[in-house]
Amino acid sequence: MPSQAEALRELRASLRSAGYFRRPTFRILGELLFHLIVTGSGLAIFLWAAPSRWLQALGLVIVTVGSIGIGTNTHTSSHYATSDRRWINQALTFFGYPLCFGLSATHWWHKHVVRHHSGPNMKGIDGDSDLFPWFATTLEEVSQSCGLRRIYYRYLQGFVFPIAIGLTLIVQQAFGVAQLLRALRDPAQRRVEHWIDLCALLVHAAICCLIPVFFFPAVDVITFYLLRSVLNSYAMFVVFAPAHMPAAAARLSHDPQRLGQPLAHAATSLNFRAGRIGGLFFAGLEYQIEHHLVPDISHVYYPQVSVVVRKFCLQHSLPYRSYGLMHALWLSLLSIQRPRPVEDLKFLERLNPEKTG
Repeated sequence: MPSQAEALRELRASLRSAGYFRRPTFRILGELLFHLIVTGSGLAIFLWAAPSRWLQALGLVIVTVGSIGIGTNTHTSSHYATSDRRWINQALTFFGYPLCFGLSATHWWHKHVVRHHSGPNMKGIDGDSDLFPWFATTLEEVSQSCGLRRIYYRYLQGFVFPIAIGLTLIVQQAFGVAQLLRALRDPAQRRVEHWIDLCALLVHAAICCLIPVFFFPAVDVITFYLLRSVLNSYAMFVVFAPAHMPAAAARLSHDPQRLGQPLAHAATSLNFRAGRIGGLFFAGLEYQIEHHLVPDISHVYYPQVSVVVRKFCLQHSLPYRSYGLMHALWLSLLSIQRPRPVEDLKFLERLNPEKTG
């Protein structure tokens, strides 16, 4: 029986020979153009619908749907899977994250591409799964608390969390700017990408806040920006939470030996079904197991790749779970009301009785 590392190399080799590592650049750019058109159409409806609040609300929803499409599409670029040219992937990432969302691209590469993908749901590695101290997602965090904090974790956080979701983008924007400024102040960290990131963030602020105040009341501009941020935050939850938040996605103790191991990725990731139309806007993020095992494959191929990956997981005793989207979202919310244990190496070995690695 080959080790997990060897099995993963064999999987990648078979996918490469099947042509799945080719970059369908023009198709991905075509999808991005579609999302931009959807976003622009929603913005036009919002601006021209006054004084109809219902039409304005519809326009804002359309803007959100299109914006999330931009974010998921350029997520592929952040993994260098849109084009064979590195600079094109980077340019699209700068466009999708700091320019469109006000979210630092260098922060995203560090937080998501490097740390999250090396150890998903692993304590001390994956900041995406660490909501402490605002929310306790593990029994360990609850047991270590006391007094009013423990009461909050046990009985109240499940009611607070759905409201707090709306602050996700604003919080990530703040963290991203803070990390970017630290890097710019440190000559040892500072790179050209950080300066590009800063310029893109400034352009975002100018386009979304500064220029509009010359044409609309400042209160309206700020209100629109905040509403868009809140709706984008909930949309981000819909896209990202079902993959790792439900209790079925294991939360792992800090174990550097498991970084990058297929078993750790399969145990901590879940697929969910979004349908054909939803798949266009999710851009492959409903195939999280595939995305974590081969993140540098374009999302365009994931429906076909999933057949191969599912067979791979069955052959190597790796878990492969898939849920309906609404069910997975409910389980994600339920995980805040019912914190789960932190699992260790023995838990992974029980999932994988043949101990392939």
